[in-house]
Amino acid sequence: MTPYARRGVHGQTVETLARRVLSGELPEGAVLDLVALRDELDVSLTALRESLKVLAAKGMVDARQKRGTYITARSDWNLLDADVLRWQFAGSTDAGADLALLRNLGEVRGIVEPAAARLAAARRDATDLAALDAAIDAMAAESGDRPAAAVEADLSFHRALLRATHNELLERMEMVIESGLAHRDEIVHSSPHGEDPVPSHRAVLDAVREGDGDRAEHAMRALLEQALRDLHKVHRDTAAPTKPPKKGDETR
Repeated sequence: MTPYARRGVHGQTVETLARRVLSGELPEGAVLDLVALRDELDVSLTALRESLKVLAAKGMVDARQKRGTYITARSDWNLLDADVLRWQFAGSTDAGADLALLRNLGEVRGIVEPAAARLAAARRDATDLAALDAAIDAMAAESGDRPAAAVEADLSFHRALLRATHNELLERMEMVIESGLAHRDEIVHSSPHGEDPVPSHRAVLDAVREGDGDRAEHAMRALLEQALRDLHKVHRDTAAPTKPPKKGDETR
């Protein structure tokens, strides 16, 4: 999915407004002064209203007669929307908030992906296996020098696994899983502290290839546990305060 920021003035306006809402700069219940926003963002009133329609479709704003256009309560937001998830990560400067959101997404993945792996073991076809093989090969080819390529290879594997379920609704879950997985991968693959992801992914693929649903589900749970360990390890390393050198260490 192309980020709104790459879709011209309209897209940039959507991104700007969304991040202000998610950061709390535009708090819940705030009534928007459309004329002031138009002037500040240097867009037409029509373009501003079109951008607000995008946010309204995601539950983040609403409009009522006599009240105007206002920011809705967070409980009304579509937090599983891929754009909303991406905006939360992109706009966050709080590592703790990032970790909390990733934990929530990890719990969602823990419910969805093991069951998807079991279903994929029963329904996969030759095309699915070829896509999973290609993703594993791409993961194995990355030595860690190209984090972006490693992230894309990992995403490709999980997309292919969901497609192998041949369930349209499960396939759509990639929009949710992908946002969190991409952010987690960017953190982990940019660090030297993560475990090699290939063996855990290959274990899932081997079970799916052999049609062993129990083993596929178990292997996916193990993969997700490893992913969580990696995330916590990197988070601890980056969050640890730098200790001043002990007296006398400066000369060692």
